[in-house]
Amino acid sequence: MSASTELTEPVEIGGVELKNRLYRAPLLECAGNGPDAVESYIDELEPAAAAGAGLLFQGASIVTGEGGCAAPNMTRVHDPEFVGRLSALTERIHDHDCRIFIQLAEGGLRSLSMWHSEYREHHPGERQRAVSTPPIQLRIADRLGFIDLQPDVLSTAEVRELATAFGRAAGHAVDAGYDGIHLSGANMGIIQQFLSPYYNDRDDEFADGVRFLIAIRDAVREHAGDVPLVTKIPAETASPPFVGATLDRDDGRIVAQRLEGAGYDAVVPVETSVYWDMSIIRGAYPDRAWDAAGLQSAYADVFGSRARATAVKTLNRVQAEWFPAEPGWNGPFCRTVREAVDIPVLCEGGIRSRADCDRLLGSDCDLVGMGRPFYAEPRLPARLLDGDDALCESCNNCTVPQATGEPGRCRTPGIVRERARLEGNGAYQRPNSQ
Repeated sequence: MSASTELTEPVEIGGVELKNRLYRAPLLECAGNGPDAVESYIDELEPAAAAGAGLLFQGASIVTGEGGCAAPNMTRVHDPEFVGRLSALTERIHDHDCRIFIQLAEGGLRSLSMWHSEYREHHPGERQRAVSTPPIQLRIADRLGFIDLQPDVLSTAEVRELATAFGRAAGHAVDAGYDGIHLSGANMGIIQQFLSPYYNDRDDEFADGVRFLIAIRDAVREHAGDVPLVTKIPAETASPPFVGATLDRDDGRIVAQRLEGAGYDAVVPVETSVYWDMSIIRGAYPDRAWDAAGLQSAYADVFGSRARATAVKTLNRVQAEWFPAEPGWNGPFCRTVREAVDIPVLCEGGIRSRADCDRLLGSDCDLVGMGRPFYAEPRLPARLLDGDDALCESCNNCTVPQATGEPGRCRTPGIVRERARLEGNGAYQRPNSQ
C-alpha cells in the first residue's frame, strides 16, 4: 500500500469487498437474547451503516449456552433459532451497501461469576472455564474476597468441544447473513488466556495457544465454509510489573504469521493487559459515571458492597493515569505485524480524528476502526468520511455504567449538545441514507 491510501478507498477481507476502510469496532450492545434483541441491534448498528461505514463488527457474542459472559446483557449465539432472527439485522445492514461481521467470544476466567456479586447470587455454583489453574495473583485476590474464583480447568476433549462451539456459532451466523467472523482474541477472554503464558500452563497440545485458534479455524470451516475469519491478537505490554511472563510485540507478530499460514484472513493487533482493566478503554477517569446518583446502589450490588465499589472506583482513577488515551495507541504494534504478514491489518484504539486515520493508513494498517465514538455519534461515518473529526473525548463516562447492565451511551453533556446541534444542521445526512 502506498502512503497515499485514502480512508474512502475500497479494500477486501477474505474475498469480501468493503467500500471503504472505516469500520465500527466491537462494542457492548447490551442487547441480550430477549424478544427485543433484534430490534435493539438494528437500532444500534444500522445508523453506522446508513452513514457510510464500510464494515461493522457486532460486539462480543457468547458461543456457549451457559457461563462465559464477561458483562451483563451480552448476547448468546449458540441457538440457531435465535441467530436466524438476526437475519433481519444483516438485511438492513446490507441495504446500505455495508458489511457486518459477528465477534464470537467466551469469557473464561473473566466471566460474570468471577467478578459480579449480584450475578453470583442468581447463579450459585456457576464455574468459570479455565485454561489452567489460575495464576497465583488471582488466587490471592480470591482469598482476600475481591473476586470469586471457581475454575473448571478444561480437559483436552473439552477444549476441542469449545472450539466446535465457536464453529457452530459461526455456521448459524453465516446462515443468518453475516459476512464474516471476528474472534475476541484479547480483553482477557478465553482466547487470550490460551495465548498468554500468564494463564496457559497446560501440558497437552493446547499448551501452544495458537493451536486453539487453529482448532477454531477447523471448526469454522466445517460449519461455516470459507467465510472470512478475523481475530484480535494481544500484546500484553500494559500488564502490571508483578505479573511476570506475558506476550510481547514480537510474540504477537509470530502469532500473526502463524495464523496467516493457517488461513486467517485478517488480524487486529491490540496492546492490552493480562487483566480486564483500563488498558482496554484508555482515557480520562470517568467521574460523571462513577458519581451518578442513580447508579450508586447498582455499583454496590455489582461489586458486593459500597466499600468494594469505592475500591474499584479508586483503582479506576489510578489506572486512568497509567493508561492515557494516546491517539492510535495500537499503531506501533500494528506496524510490527503489518511488516510481517500479507493479510489486512486492522487498527483501533484511541483513533478520534480524520488525520489519525490518514496517518495510520499510510504506515501502520489497512483499515481503521473506532468504538466509543459511535456511542457519542451513531452516524459518525457521515462526518468522518467527509474529513471531520469525532466528538468523543475518551472520557469513559459511557463505559463504566455497563458493569451494571446500562447500555453504552454518551453521558457527557457538552458532547450530547454538540451532536444535537450537528444533527439539526444535517451534518449526518448522506445521499441515499435512510
